Amino acid sequence: MSPQRSDAATPSPSEDGFVAGAESLVFGVLIFVLGTIMVLNAWSALDARFAAAAAAREAVRAVVDAPHDADLVQVADSAAEIAFAGHGRDPDDLEVVWVGDPAGPQRARCGEVRFRVETAVDVVLLPRWNSPPSFRVSALHAELIESYRAGIEESVCEL
Repeated sequence: MSPQRSDAATPSPSEDGFVAGAESLVFGVLIFVLGTIMVLNAWSALDARFAAAAAAREAVRAVVDAPHDADLVQVADSAAEIAFAGHGRDPDDLEVVWVGDPAGPQRARCGEVRFRVETAVDVVLLPRWNSPPSFRVSALHAELIESYRAGIEESVCEL
């Protein structure tokens, strides 16, 4: 025998139960979008910090390894801009600051070379925001000039 079909067993195409779950879909999408924006902001700050740290490190290395007659500030700026651009960032947003003696970087054996690099990071609030707020990200790097470096007469090494 074949089972008989009844019309009561087939589901009706009504949407009676959907009304109670609609707000969960809206809030779920809203939370997903806001969470994505938060992750985007965190990654932007982290990426800027990595780029600033690389620029500061390269500025210091360039000054430590620079020839004796080189303009040390220009060498540091150039190296920092190249490293910053290598991270896919605009070198015009970069500020390289010598930290130490107000006279600028000095070349001496065992002397410390220290640069701080700063950049601005825009905060993403909503897409197409006209003037987003921003905050500063900075990185500091220091290194000593080698004690046996050739071509340098002055020394601050403690014996």
